[in-house]
Amino acid sequence: MTTELRELRQEDWDEYYAALELAFGGVAEAREESELWNALVEFHRCFGAWEGGTCVGTTGAFSFRLCVPGGSLVDAAGVTMVSVAATHRRRGILTSMMRRQLDDVRAKGEFLAVLTASEPAIYGRFGYGTATFATKAEIDTSRVSLSVPAGTDDVGLRYTKPADVHEACEELYARRVSERPGMLARQPGWERLGLLDPESERHGASPLQCVVAERDGELVGYARFQVKPDWDMAGPKGTVRLRDLEAADPVAYAALWRFLFGIDLTSTVEAHSRPTDDAVFHLVSDVRRCRIQVRDSLHVRLVEVAAALEARAYRTPVNLVLDVEDAFCPWNAGRWRLTGDLKGATCERTEDDADLALSVRDLGSAYLGGVSLTSLAAAGRVRELRPGALAEAATAFGSDVAPWLPHGF
Repeated sequence: MTTELRELRQEDWDEYYAALELAFGGVAEAREESELWNALVEFHRCFGAWEGGTCVGTTGAFSFRLCVPGGSLVDAAGVTMVSVAATHRRRGILTSMMRRQLDDVRAKGEFLAVLTASEPAIYGRFGYGTATFATKAEIDTSRVSLSVPAGTDDVGLRYTKPADVHEACEELYARRVSERPGMLARQPGWERLGLLDPESERHGASPLQCVVAERDGELVGYARFQVKPDWDMAGPKGTVRLRDLEAADPVAYAALWRFLFGIDLTSTVEAHSRPTDDAVFHLVSDVRRCRIQVRDSLHVRLVEVAAALEARAYRTPVNLVLDVEDAFCPWNAGRWRLTGDLKGATCERTEDDADLALSVRDLGSAYLGGVSLTSLAAAGRVRELRPGALAEAATAFGSDVAPWLPHGF
């Protein structure tokens, strides 16, 4: 049968979402979660592959504002809900959806597409490169202590219901976005994601809890977390599962971590999706007992190379020619002269000899400053064509802080 790719209609949502759930194992999500995605989804940005009356493929995109090096917020398509039915693999359905989607992103004037991958091997052929990483830590708080800065005792902490302070927490989060590449400026409705707490996802842990840090009556930090009680013959060994933690300054940050370490009847703090340069690893007495694991997080695709490179700042002055390979979006292929510094950049077509040669995938990896062009060159993915160009570019493209995606989509 012929497969038709068409824009998602409201009346098709249930079948579209059921096809997505089936592709991810067939376990239905909690009602609260599916209702949230239904409220956030942009139907005109979603496409389904239909065979007759059956949905056999899904993809969509959210309209995001993404922080890039230099602190600017730029429009980006947040690619999401990608699936192909197991019965319809190797028929070109995913390729046709990616083609339609990137053409649509370009038509909307967005020059970046980003995603989180269920399987990282899938998206490289479409030009997506791994640009940020996330840290997971399981900290043995029975054997690890914290060294906190002066003034930590001056920060007040109090329990509160997460929903009662979500507006103030969102205001603090919004102030933090421009400080770290990869963070998303949350659009209206997205604050609900931080409050999502379906009972079926707790797996024996408490409902979501929240503690806020305050100074002089002002909220300067918050932590949202759950506690999973556990006991053995030696006594209590519960786990604190950290969901979110943001703070306006190092003192508030340390106060919140000290609180988490000291929760009664627990001996582990489990933190997911933290930045790779998270400061807590410089507060702990024994980093080995933090059981740190790192995995890929945000994947970046430059849809319009020139516009994307002009949108960010560069840590040091740069003036070089990039020879970009891009078979899937051929309008990007060729040589581009990039000139920029901390104040901004220009990027234009050129016939000049290239200084570096790389794929758009690897340019996406380096774009937010967390993956070094030098490292990519060592893997044979970037070629230096002018001596000294690699060091110049690697320094300029870098970021003072590790790029980080605070939550999925």
